[in-house]
Amino acid sequence: MESSLRYIGSSSLHQRIAIKIGTLEGENVGYSYEKLIEQPLLKFSGMYTEKTPPLKVKLQIFENGEPVGLSVCTSHKHFSTRWSWNEWVTLPLRFTDISRTAVLGLTIYDCAGGREQLTVVGGTSISFFSTNGLFRQGLYDLKVWPQMEPDGTSNSTTPGKCSNAGVNQMQRLSKLAKKHRNGQMEKIDWLDRLTFRELEVINEMEKRNSQFLYLMVEFPQVYIDEKLYSVIHLEKNSNSMLTFIPKPKIVVVPDCEIHQENLVERKHHRLSRSARSGTSDRDVKPNAVVRDTLNAIVYRYSSTYPLSSEEQDIIWKYRFYLSSHKKALTKFLKCVNWETATEVRQALALLESWSPMDVEDALELLNSTFRHPVVRWYAITRLNEASDEYLLLYLLQLVQALKYEQFDEPTNLAARSPSDGREIFQSYDESSDAQFDDLQADNAGISDTNVEEEIKNRYHSSNVNNLANFLVERACKNPTLANYLYWYLSIECEDERSSKKDLKISEMYSNVLRMFLNRLYKGTPEMKATHAQLKEQQHFVDRLVTLVKIVAKESGNRKRKTEKFQQFLAESSSSNSTTKFNFNNFGPIVFALDPSVQIAGIAAEKVSLFKSALMPSKLTFRTSTGRDYVAIFKHGDDLRQDQLILQMITLMDKLLQKENLDLKLTPYRVLATSSKHGFMQYIDSVTVAEVLNTEGSIHNYFRKFNPCETGPFGIMPEIMDTYIKSCAGYCVITYLLGIGDRHLDNLLLTSSGKLFHIDFGYILGRDPKPMPPPMKLSKEMVEAMGGINSEYYNTFRKLCYTAFLHLRRHANVMLNLFGLMVDASVPDIALEPDKSVKKVEDNLRLDLSDEEAVQHLQNLLDISITAVMPALVEQIHKLAQYWRK
Repeated sequence: MESSLRYIGSSSLHQRIAIKIGTLEGENVGYSYEKLIEQPLLKFSGMYTEKTPPLKVKLQIFENGEPVGLSVCTSHKHFSTRWSWNEWVTLPLRFTDISRTAVLGLTIYDCAGGREQLTVVGGTSISFFSTNGLFRQGLYDLKVWPQMEPDGTSNSTTPGKCSNAGVNQMQRLSKLAKKHRNGQMEKIDWLDRLTFRELEVINEMEKRNSQFLYLMVEFPQVYIDEKLYSVIHLEKNSNSMLTFIPKPKIVVVPDCEIHQENLVERKHHRLSRSARSGTSDRDVKPNAVVRDTLNAIVYRYSSTYPLSSEEQDIIWKYRFYLSSHKKALTKFLKCVNWETATEVRQALALLESWSPMDVEDALELLNSTFRHPVVRWYAITRLNEASDEYLLLYLLQLVQALKYEQFDEPTNLAARSPSDGREIFQSYDESSDAQFDDLQADNAGISDTNVEEEIKNRYHSSNVNNLANFLVERACKNPTLANYLYWYLSIECEDERSSKKDLKISEMYSNVLRMFLNRLYKGTPEMKATHAQLKEQQHFVDRLVTLVKIVAKESGNRKRKTEKFQQFLAESSSSNSTTKFNFNNFGPIVFALDPSVQIAGIAAEKVSLFKSALMPSKLTFRTSTGRDYVAIFKHGDDLRQDQLILQMITLMDKLLQKENLDLKLTPYRVLATSSKHGFMQYIDSVTVAEVLNTEGSIHNYFRKFNPCETGPFGIMPEIMDTYIKSCAGYCVITYLLGIGDRHLDNLLLTSSGKLFHIDFGYILGRDPKPMPPPMKLSKEMVEAMGGINSEYYNTFRKLCYTAFLHLRRHANVMLNLFGLMVDASVPDIALEPDKSVKKVEDNLRLDLSDEEAVQHLQNLLDISITAVMPALVEQIHKLAQYWRK
């Protein structure tokens, strides 16, 4: 006997339903005399003149008495001694389309006599699903009601399964036979043969005595892996679990305490965290097993790993032991219930004596999880130890972290906050004597104890007791930081948001920007100079945007627009210029993209437009040193996603170089000056697609610029070394960041051998191409290494392994930075903000040891090299590019 029921939901079956029409049994009783008198033409019908006339069966699906879809009929067939079709008829609906109350109506027609209208012999109906919601399967003998068509209602006047005594006997035996077929009854061969032979005799007698016709139909059976499955009714998008209890025997009693706090656990928590336990816990030392557990929690768990209540208890118990481990501080702070004054008091006291944490770990304390102002102030004091160079690496995320600060409502600000830096500069022109108060963090929740009083005094006496003040103070001392802080804040001010919370955040950014500019305006002469430079930058960008819009409206192709662009730039020095700004010579301005460069004008004759839908502008700036600086200005595109990815590549490059691993990366500069435009640094290079088109191979391209007869492939050895290193670096980085939409037109090569990626429109695993490889490694890149059996390829693999292991060791800083970006207006993060950090963590595979991680990466490389779909997609891309040109 079968011990389990296998079933599948009807919404999972997309095949069309087929019904088998078997035989029609019973005596042809013809028509009554009254019927013949009413319709004399029935004398010529087949049922009157022949014993087994040609008949056909029409099948129609009904829902609430109304027909659904088109009807279907059996094929035309002549019969000799009995009516037997044995034909599977396919209905026009699928399993997933059938409703729970759908009814199958079957009408038998007489085809003899050549009449225009077919004579109805009889009809019957049966529901598709039983009363328990199971799709019917197997054979059914349906009673045919003479000269009646099925009505398709739930209480049908032509039911195939009847309620009289004889038919009840047939139905009872039919149900027992079905149980036997489904394995629900024990099978005994010799007894089964005798029983089924007797069943056939009983059915024949019942049908003969009833004076009715019986139509045998068969419903389909569903087999999966050669096993029979029952089909239950399941609507699309409904719950996956359906309970069928026709006669429930278990009474459900509601538990009113199910969602309430467990009193035992609450008491245990309060006792273990009480102030009295502090004295005993101070001298507690872990044994070997507990020490291994603590080391795993502190050093192996990522910053995003949720701690269980047991793990939190063990960290709290050994908090004094862990206070000498700087990596354990964030784990300890996660164990604190910040709503309980006793725990807060102990945590803040221990915070003072804890071993100072690293700067990169302090970033975690600025995310949305930690809201206590003193904890955030502690993180700021650690950030204050970072150099300006490293602070610049984290500045983009620190500006986003301002969203999680708890600011009081500023009282002295104007009623209407300016939307961006441009309006703020205008407000300074109108009233230079405006007064602004520094934003103060909310310090509620600190208890009145001696330790906390000391902490509060230090907190309030500090000039940087919140993140906004810290960023402003550091930026005022460094013009480079001031440059990027201004543009990062400015773009957040103009960010269009809808909810009240988002509007409040936008207003907060406006207030911080006003405070920053006010601090510069009223500061030292150096600060005032920085303020003036930022104002000139904003004015230059506004004029450039105006000019680009004018060029975009010009008619003609790209060449025509380039000529008009050059003409406008050349004529900008004249008094009647449409731009009202002299782009040829505007005096030295600190370039927003690269503050180490001062631009003094644009070389009009060198301006060009790229081949793309938005036609970005390639601008050659004349600098104060006499050298040219080439940049790309894109209008109509949001560069914040590219800006984030290039920041992460720059960070990874510095982390790898810190480990004495220089992979020759090219982290070019990107700055979004608005949500609709920005600058990108131009690197003199060509796409791999162009190299293959013009030179035939990457080797030929390298030989053209760096020939060496004694070198590998006739190329200078240092060029091949640079190429191998850059390929390894970008393969690992693009894998970790989930960069998508890779093709040979966004892979670039320099004459010095560096390979790098551009155009980061798809990140964190998103890719418009089907079945993308995990590692972005094309066949052409491997061929340039000499193939998979070459020494260069082996070196490439080793560099990939080394880089992957080094970056895994710095996983926390990358996860912390992405954690601060979850609420940023970066397109691919905004799609699934709660999963963005998890996607990076999944690629890092922190659950594996170093040996397992190397094996994992090796498997990814092997899969990527042998992938067929990327090569096919690349050919389609080439064809699309050809037709576009």
